[in-house]
Amino acid sequence: MINSYAGLDDVGVAIAAARAGADVVRDLYGQRLARTEKGAGDFATAADVRAEERILGIIHAARPDDGVLGEEGGQRGAAGTARQWLVDPLCGTLNYAVGNMLVAVNVALRGGAAAVADPFSGEVFFTDGVTAWVRHHGADARLVPSSATRLVDVNLDPPFPSAPGFRAVDLLAQHQFVARFRPRVVSTTLALAWVAAGKRAAYVTDGADLSGSVHFAAGIALCQAAGCVVTGIDGAPIGRTDRGLVVAADGESHQLLMSMIRS
Repeated sequence: MINSYAGLDDVGVAIAAARAGADVVRDLYGQRLARTEKGAGDFATAADVRAEERILGIIHAARPDDGVLGEEGGQRGAAGTARQWLVDPLCGTLNYAVGNMLVAVNVALRGGAAAVADPFSGEVFFTDGVTAWVRHHGADARLVPSSATRLVDVNLDPPFPSAPGFRAVDLLAQHQFVARFRPRVVSTTLALAWVAAGKRAAYVTDGADLSGSVHFAAGIALCQAAGCVVTGIDGAPIGRTDRGLVVAADGESHQLLMSMIRS
């Protein structure tokens, strides 16, 4: 049998894998799905598991020697391999489980190509690590960040490791914030792709070092390649911070958010 994925470059593998996962997520939407409890209110559905299996099948066919870290299956292949894929097969599981279509499928090669698929809009946001694009209805368009919408997505999901010094919810009560921005909470890292695409002005979340997270790696790669400002909530460059994430479409928006966070 001919391996149709073997000839793809890394960005092609990322796109094919993300699309395959998105197909599973879309096909199972609205069905009663088995759940696997993870503790602390977190769970996975059968859609998470099946989407990850489909994604891993493509990565293995295209890059059999690469390692994979999956949200559901953990480490596959050699942990110390120089090439590792980070896979979040369904970001926004709670949204999905209650019939909300705001979800993403994230696939990233650590330090390289990445793709974020929206199962319901059909958009696939992708980067080769240098430039960032969106593919929709067979056409590719360059991602152009913009703060024109003034919409800022704030992740309010726990844990809150920086509290009480910083809590994302406190931003929403600041006069400076509501005077300049409009908050949104979609509870999925699809919002990072939206910052890269100009659909959001910024994104803010607490957390530990997120640069190697299966949830955030693909979105961070998109935003960096698109030219967004990407730091931790301490203002340090991503990868050198151990505190959350602030991604803004431009320097002015980032500076304003940082001033609010520091205050």
